[in-house]
Amino acid sequence: MALKTTPEAPLPVGEVSRLIGGWIDRLGAVWVEGQITQLSRRPGAGVVFLTLRDPSYDISVSVTCFRQVFDEVADIVGEGARVLVLAKPEWYAPRGQLSLRATEIRPVGVGELLARLEQLKKSLAAEGLFAAARKKPLPFLPQLIGLVCGRASAAERDVLENARHRWPAVRFEVRNVPVQGVHAVPQVVRAIEELDAIEDVDVIIVARGGGSVEDLLPFSDEQLVRTVAGCRTPVVSAIGHEPDSPLLDLVADLRASTPTDAAKKVVPDVGEELERVRMLQGRARRCAHALIEREERGLAHALARPAMEDPHRMLDERADHVAALVGRSRRTLGHLLDRADSELTHTRARVVALSPAATLKRGYAVLQRSDGHVVRDPGEVSEGEALRARVADGEFTVKVGE
Repeated sequence: MALKTTPEAPLPVGEVSRLIGGWIDRLGAVWVEGQITQLSRRPGAGVVFLTLRDPSYDISVSVTCFRQVFDEVADIVGEGARVLVLAKPEWYAPRGQLSLRATEIRPVGVGELLARLEQLKKSLAAEGLFAAARKKPLPFLPQLIGLVCGRASAAERDVLENARHRWPAVRFEVRNVPVQGVHAVPQVVRAIEELDAIEDVDVIIVARGGGSVEDLLPFSDEQLVRTVAGCRTPVVSAIGHEPDSPLLDLVADLRASTPTDAAKKVVPDVGEELERVRMLQGRARRCAHALIEREERGLAHALARPAMEDPHRMLDERADHVAALVGRSRRTLGHLLDRADSELTHTRARVVALSPAATLKRGYAVLQRSDGHVVRDPGEVSEGEALRARVADGEFTVKVGE
């Protein structure tokens, strides 16, 4: 239950320290995992002093144990080793300092480490961090490459020398960090975040030489894996040798078997590219020549045709054909006109021969009554009736006699 204090009734430092110690004592013994960063075995002293650090975070705690407790694992445990410690938290009131009093120390074996890594691998894979769909393609020719590696390491030398040999103009932004031990994870993470924040960095290479499973553990750390998964810049993993496979290889956008292989995969070879350009130029030239030759053959074939050798020949042939058709049409039309004229003459002669005027010219006359009715029968007229007589050259009046 929280204590109630006021400015008028504060607690003395000693009382606060005593209360903290009482709360810590209630925790009891706990199993703690960490990595030994400092180890002090003073000659003649019956106590061994350790500093236990969390590999993923910048947190450490002091551990003390009796010499006989540490002597049981002294041959296999040293600085940098991962251990399990059964310890009881203790509060040293005079200095206000927390420490752990260890009663048992166990080294973390390789088999156990691999089992934990496998479990972490399955968990991260289930989240989709290793999915191929989320991996980003590398640029063809990066202008600025971020490199995270150990200081003056063979990995740094291999990447820089091979990359510059392949493309002399390539530039690097290098971050030298510890690549093993307790400080590796936070510093590698910080270096990747710094390079990812630089707009000009096109790709980041994380490189390290080979080593034991314990040496490569920082590159399977969950914090590092999640940092790489969240990068906007493509990340290349070049850790160890071909058989080594930390979790960083799975989350990175590209995995290189060695630092040298990373340089070859990230930076194109200028000689190879020039040769490829020459090959493409030759291929384009051959294609152009083949196209021109094919078109020339087609043009020559077209020009060899009679219509192209003598363009007027076809016109002359057509002109003769047109002239023949015109003559034929004229003759046909003449025959038709002559036939029509003959038929018209005959028809006119028949019309003239059969017309009343022709009959009148032969001496006949047509008698008509006053109403214009033609007299055809003597019984149609009466004595003394005046009739009109039409002859070929005119008409006159007659009167009917007896």
